[in-house]
Amino acid sequence: MGEELKRTYVPFKDWKEKSKQTEYTEKTPLLAPDGTLLAKGWARKNVFQYNRDYVKKGIISRKEWDFYTIFDDEMQILVSFANINIGGYVAAKLVNLKTGEVICDSVQYFLGANKHVSHSIPDSPCRFKDKIGKTEFDFNTKENERTLWYKGAFKGKPVEVEAVMEIPQGLESITTVFPFDEDKTKYFMTTKQLCMPCGGKFKFGDYVYEFSKDKAFCSLDWGRVNTVHEMVWYWGSGSQYITDEKGEKHLFGFEITWAIGDESNATETCIFYDGKIHKFGAVDVEKFPKGRFLEPWKFISEDGRFNMTMEPTLDNHSDVDFKVGRMNCHQVYGNWHGNVILDDGTKIEIKDLFTFCEYVENRW
Repeated sequence: MGEELKRTYVPFKDWKEKSKQTEYTEKTPLLAPDGTLLAKGWARKNVFQYNRDYVKKGIISRKEWDFYTIFDDEMQILVSFANINIGGYVAAKLVNLKTGEVICDSVQYFLGANKHVSHSIPDSPCRFKDKIGKTEFDFNTKENERTLWYKGAFKGKPVEVEAVMEIPQGLESITTVFPFDEDKTKYFMTTKQLCMPCGGKFKFGDYVYEFSKDKAFCSLDWGRVNTVHEMVWYWGSGSQYITDEKGEKHLFGFEITWAIGDESNATETCIFYDGKIHKFGAVDVEKFPKGRFLEPWKFISEDGRFNMTMEPTLDNHSDVDFKVGRMNCHQVYGNWHGNVILDDGTKIEIKDLFTFCEYVENRW
């Protein structure tokens, strides 16, 4: 690797003290009626009660999204809905992870803050079914499974996505709430649910890609935020089956996000093992990889419980300029190996895990 580059955030090595890792277990209002943030921390289930009418108004400060990522070792499927206060979109995208080719990118936009609103609950039974223009979609969450259905078009050809994902019994999710020091009404709340085996198909004209539960996993990124205009973040996650020394099969996953807001009350970092969260501290990359995204990424943690290296194979780069905002994203896929340590001290060796970590620069 080349010389160290200046980081756009304060790495954990320079923090005055470690994160408190404040865990919430009871239902808690997220916001006061005037928009002031009331909660700062994390939970194993989303217990933060969100009222979108309490969000302090800004042109595009309030953002809400339901973002599903499905992938195996060949393809990435994205099915998403977002409302950014002045409007939003629903979309379905298919990307070849071997070549980076975008095979299909179906998007339907809309205007207006309140015309299309997802009232979904990220990790409890709920349903969000809607139609925007000629595009229809149905996101349905039950006790033991989620189903996704999308019907739209791209380049004059019909697009249809059908997916069914298992919710393993006892599967936890991680919800974090990060404040921003400069404004008590700004915050970043997300729920991430991983480790959901997923099967289905993506149809684009005569092209059909089928994915199966033995190879493909789905993760949900559910966000309700009121952000500062400029920010960066890192986000990595992955799911796979692993076999222990006794030959027993386990469901493994990890979630790492950092550089967003004030992480003194919690970090979005955890291991999922057989559905249960094993919480650890702050993470970082040993060297800031900006401009060298296809070189190895070595991940470190403040407590030594997450030691992984990603050998990149693809930089799935996108740079979208909305004039009123911009998202420059390097979503880097590769093969991960290393070890993690569970709450009881058990060390788990990880190899041949194909997944991603992204670096994003935002003005939104």
